[in-house]
Amino acid sequence: MANDAVAGNAPRVAPVRPVDADDPVREVLAAFTRDLVRAVDETLGDFLTTEVASLAEVDPALHDFARTAHDCVLAGGKRLRPTFAYWGWRGVVGGEVPLPPVLPALAALELLHAFALVHDDVLDASATRRGRPTVHRSMAAAHLTARWAGDPDRFGEAAAILVGDLCLVWADRLLGQTAVPPATLLDARRCYDQMRIEAIAGEYLDVLGEHDAGNWSVDRALRVARYKTASYTVQRPLLFGSALAGATAPDAPLVAAYTRYGLAVGEAFQLCDDLLGVYGDPATTGKPAGDDLRTGKPTALLMLARQLATPAQATELRRLDGGVPVDEVDRYAELVAATGAVDRVEKMISDRVAEAVAALDAASMDETARSALTGLAVAATHRRS
Repeated sequence: MANDAVAGNAPRVAPVRPVDADDPVREVLAAFTRDLVRAVDETLGDFLTTEVASLAEVDPALHDFARTAHDCVLAGGKRLRPTFAYWGWRGVVGGEVPLPPVLPALAALELLHAFALVHDDVLDASATRRGRPTVHRSMAAAHLTARWAGDPDRFGEAAAILVGDLCLVWADRLLGQTAVPPATLLDARRCYDQMRIEAIAGEYLDVLGEHDAGNWSVDRALRVARYKTASYTVQRPLLFGSALAGATAPDAPLVAAYTRYGLAVGEAFQLCDDLLGVYGDPATTGKPAGDDLRTGKPTALLMLARQLATPAQATELRRLDGGVPVDEVDRYAELVAATGAVDRVEKMISDRVAEAVAALDAASMDETARSALTGLAVAATHRRS
């Protein structure tokens, strides 16, 4: 992995990333995977329509519950996980093998992602996701509207946890519809299971960090990024795709290249999220600005700020333990940038993208897949949302 030793940086009051006028993730997805994203969404739509109808037959109240899960899956998103899985698969099989047999497996990753997002929003007490109220907030609002008994917020959180659980089970059910040989599906399932374990482990470490910030460090923050984000966003989806193509041996050159690429891009993706979590525009991120500062989340960005801070800055930054009031978020965002931590994170992102591209350059693989993954390495880490 790239050398992350702290270097001196000239302070400034605000970061410059991302600099592009347009969202490059959407540009790359449009160029390489327009048909794939449409096919994934159609697969999800057909599957979810059937599942919602099935639950509605059990009890009318389950229609709205299941429809909430349906809507949070289909409410937008970049479809990055199915996209990385697709190119992991295509890099092995080449350009002539038809896509439909593996579409259920690719679409299942988006259901897994919905599970993670819904639970993550509960854990972080987030108010919005993709510009809409989070599931626990919308369910609490439904409770108020219906004038049910009990605490609306408690109901909203409980219902959201169940919505996330439903998405997780749906992911398993859809994965089972994949039309590949049983042995191949079993190999892919092993990768899928490991991806879920790593994502949950990373999520726990993320929660722990907010309650044990004094024992956190840059290395530990990167470990969280590795398990919470890199694993289930890039690395494991790529390996999942290669497993669907029948390539599973960990010492196989292409599998090794995917592993190296996936870790590098996945970490860079989370580092970009760290920047967006402090400096992102709510109009494009769909979440309030400064959420990580509000909660005191010990991200790599904030850990680096503490390492780089002057004594006076360090004294101020200690107030971030446990979070800060909303009306102080902007001041602390400027303070973090003034330490040079933003510059350092941008360098870490660039180093990881370079490492990912080098891993692909050394691999023998389908050339279209190589081009797509090279573009995605840049696009997934230079984005506004």
